[in-house]
Amino acid sequence: MIAGIGFVALVGAAGFRSTPGALVEPLQDEFGWSSGTIGFAMSVNLALYGVTAPFATALMERFGMRKVTAGAMALIALGSGLTVYMTAAWQLVLLWGVLVGLGAGSISLGFVATLGTRWFVKRQGLVTGVLSAGGATGSLIFLPLVAALSESAGGWRSAAIVVSLVAVAAVPLVLFFFREHPADLGIPPFGAEEVVAPPPPTGNAARHALAQLGSAVRTQPFWFLAVSFFICGATTNGLVFTHFIPAAHDHGMPRVTAAGLLAAIGIFDLVGTILSGWLSDHIDSRILLAVYYVLRGVSLLVLPQVFDEKVTGFMVVFVIFYGMDFIATVPPTIILCREHFGASAPVVFGWVFAAHQVGAAFASTLAGIARDSFGDYAPAWYTAGLLSIGAAFLSMKIRRAPVESSAEALTPA
Repeated sequence: MIAGIGFVALVGAAGFRSTPGALVEPLQDEFGWSSGTIGFAMSVNLALYGVTAPFATALMERFGMRKVTAGAMALIALGSGLTVYMTAAWQLVLLWGVLVGLGAGSISLGFVATLGTRWFVKRQGLVTGVLSAGGATGSLIFLPLVAALSESAGGWRSAAIVVSLVAVAAVPLVLFFFREHPADLGIPPFGAEEVVAPPPPTGNAARHALAQLGSAVRTQPFWFLAVSFFICGATTNGLVFTHFIPAAHDHGMPRVTAAGLLAAIGIFDLVGTILSGWLSDHIDSRILLAVYYVLRGVSLLVLPQVFDEKVTGFMVVFVIFYGMDFIATVPPTIILCREHFGASAPVVFGWVFAAHQVGAAFASTLAGIARDSFGDYAPAWYTAGLLSIGAAFLSMKIRRAPVESSAEALTPA
């Protein structure tokens, strides 16, 4: 039940984050803003989405997941709803970038790591895969609706209002039905034998998050995980999630059709991430990451050749392969954090995820600048493909965790 509520909350939180790619051209048409300007607002959103995660995770340990999650959903709804009144680019940065970035970052993959660590001992990889898919798939399945609404009589404003209402609807579900720890219901974590008392609340959340970072940066696994996840963010949220629709439209494909392809990526992402979670419970996570990054790199290197004004068989193949791989990297990355950092894994993963979103922010802006400068996204796709293959080598350089560390990681804090 708790995993199901978390899944719904992540889908709702992903609602507004599904709008950028579908609304780039409507915003350009109405306000005359360049791709670089809109890309900058997206970059602020993506960067805050990541940087907020470790602090939000620490806040969840201090004040509880329920309060932080409900507040985050309300912030997303506020930022989304107020965009209908904006008239200048700085307002886009403030509302779309700052408010929604902070709200979405407070219920992101750090939330996934916290829930998985608290509630599950067995099947942790599978559960984190399902929850991770909820966030990414929620973003992508909203796209056809957002794209269709943006071309309706109400335009992009009707899309923003609908997404705001979705975020609001998730607040009472979290407040009334979510619970913090298995002990609150008198049950052990899934797969454990004994009820574990909740740990005492942490002190200052910011100090706690920074202390965990200070310890993690002195270890080699953290840097390999952070850099590879930086590339992961650049090649997913920053590039494909943000620029696929305008890139397809450059080749004559209608926006709604391109949004439908991204939605299809979301469907295959759901399958691929859940499968990745199951595999993470059985196969060396380093090997899984290396395979995922190589497959992603190859798919991005061929993407410029498969764009067309209509959906071709080659594009369908890209959607399947890239979709299965979209965030399949998340479960093995969380597993590796758990193996190397034990009870500190949720906050440490929050920092690794921050690197993911900083990478996404760089890619969002640089890809927009590349499009403005060269009139084509091809250089961005090729660069992303090569970086992905580099991430595969980084993943294999992560050393295996000692058996003692893995056992400690499974012990609830």
